[in-house]
Amino acid sequence: MATETLTNTTAFLGACDKPSEVKDEHKFPNLPAFPSDIPIAPLHRLSLALLRSSPDESWRLFQSCKDLGFFYLDLRGDPEGEKLLDEANQFFDLAPKFYNLGRDELQKYDYKSRGSYMGYKGFGSAVVDEKGNLDRNEFYNIPKDDFLSISKEPFAHPQLLYDNQSLIISYIRHSHALVTDILSHLNTHLHLPPSTLQDLHTLSQASGDQIRMIKSPPQPASDLRTSLGKHTDFGSITLLFNRLGGLQILPPPLLVPEGKEPEWTYVKPLPGHCIVNLGDAMVKFTGGVLRSNIHRVVSPPGKQGKETRYSVVYFSRPGDEIPLRALSGGDVIPKGEDEETMSAKDWILLQAMRLRKVDGVSEEERKKLWEESGRGA
Repeated sequence: MATETLTNTTAFLGACDKPSEVKDEHKFPNLPAFPSDIPIAPLHRLSLALLRSSPDESWRLFQSCKDLGFFYLDLRGDPEGEKLLDEANQFFDLAPKFYNLGRDELQKYDYKSRGSYMGYKGFGSAVVDEKGNLDRNEFYNIPKDDFLSISKEPFAHPQLLYDNQSLIISYIRHSHALVTDILSHLNTHLHLPPSTLQDLHTLSQASGDQIRMIKSPPQPASDLRTSLGKHTDFGSITLLFNRLGGLQILPPPLLVPEGKEPEWTYVKPLPGHCIVNLGDAMVKFTGGVLRSNIHRVVSPPGKQGKETRYSVVYFSRPGDEIPLRALSGGDVIPKGEDEETMSAKDWILLQAMRLRKVDGVSEEERKKLWEESGRGA
């Protein structure tokens, strides 16, 4: 498929697309359609198949990572992409069964008290805004290192995950391979020595890589709130699959018409695509050349808001001991000043845990937690 940009609810059709085909591909079976009258974010649609051979498509990827840090990636028509799509669909089948284990059972696998963000995060256990409101989702982080036998002291997980270990391992490997492909394109355009970025993200080194399964139940129509507070991702590259709206981005000023202020805008899920976005580590590695854009999750729009929203995410992070600082060796990344840096492990742990200290905490104290996080009003 030719590269497209989706904006203002319109898909700019490629020469080989027929309107009826585009209309059908923007729907998920057995779910309400995304409303046609709601503006959507101007994400480029890139093709994994084209990225294998097209320098122009590779350049568009680089531009997307500089301008917005978000893009759609069409996985259809590519053998590895098709495998990842199939496995993502299997996770959507698995998620309801997993959460049917119940919160009491899953709570046994909350490892916050052990200083880890892996495992289960319960509903309403993190601050999401300046008012001190709590989140309206639950999720489970499945560590790459536990399932690839890298962890020295792996956590225990529900038996249902061990029963699906082959799926988990294959999904990790295919997701990581896609991340490596993206890093390879970025490495080329940043004029870095061969494999610089890839070597910071090898599959075999200990890292915070994880699969996350998220469940967000319908919210009361009279009390719609943010499900996941505004943030930038902490790691390097995120691969997101979802079927219902809810994800919103706040576009940077350069993508907003002159004279208008940036507004929160929905990202419409597209069948056959994953949503790719960059995290803070890529900003630090490139001295700000690449962008990690702010985003949040709210209730799905229209009739979709009556459905339970599941998401499947792969977070790619640098190796635990990698320092987060501007890379040298190329002529694109500006030379950074010598300064104290944090390791990837310490940075991600700090960001992942700072808003989860809510047990026995008052609303005023939750407001202070949000203020101290630096995420603003």
